[in-house]
Amino acid sequence: MENTIIENLNWRYATKKFDASKKIAASDLEILKEAVRLSASSYGLQPYQVILVENENLREQIKTVAWNQTQITEASDVLIFANITNVGTTEIQKYIDTMATVREIPAESLQGFANMMNNAVTTLTPEGRENWAAKQTYIALGTLLSAAADMKIDATPMEGFDRDAVNKILELPEKGLSATLIVTLGYRDVNDATQYLKKVRKPNEELFITL
Repeated sequence: MENTIIENLNWRYATKKFDASKKIAASDLEILKEAVRLSASSYGLQPYQVILVENENLREQIKTVAWNQTQITEASDVLIFANITNVGTTEIQKYIDTMATVREIPAESLQGFANMMNNAVTTLTPEGRENWAAKQTYIALGTLLSAAADMKIDATPMEGFDRDAVNKILELPEKGLSATLIVTLGYRDVNDATQYLKKVRKPNEELFITL
């Protein structure tokens, strides 16, 4: 079976203009969501949630605090990655309970793992915990971008937005969350000139160090 990962990664780019008339099939969107769900994260804890913004009014509001980037309203779908702001013992215990259920083992047998996670996470400062949780969303983002490219679905990751404003619009603080990334998904417009530009990346000899 031919490996097309490099071809697909060369095909993808940060789409600047989406074709608003093209929508992602519900079945394809479910595959992308499952890719995010299966993404790696530290300990497998997934200290974040992903919000699918379908409400057009909310998307308009988000666009106004995201430098008026039109992708937010033109794309088929919009995802907001949001880290848990005070991740700690509650999330860790829930994860342990879930693991015990899925693997059909006593939760008590996982106590050593739980203690390790608690020692690593809860000893961080509140800022350190939030930074750590926020970094995990970027791992999930990478999985999403690769999965979308494999399906020939365009995806644009965005950090260019007023985080506090997006948090307020989506009422994320009340949920114990804070937005880290916006990802727009859909299909590129033929008039988006960016798609025709050559991809610019560091050459291997500059990027990689062999020791």
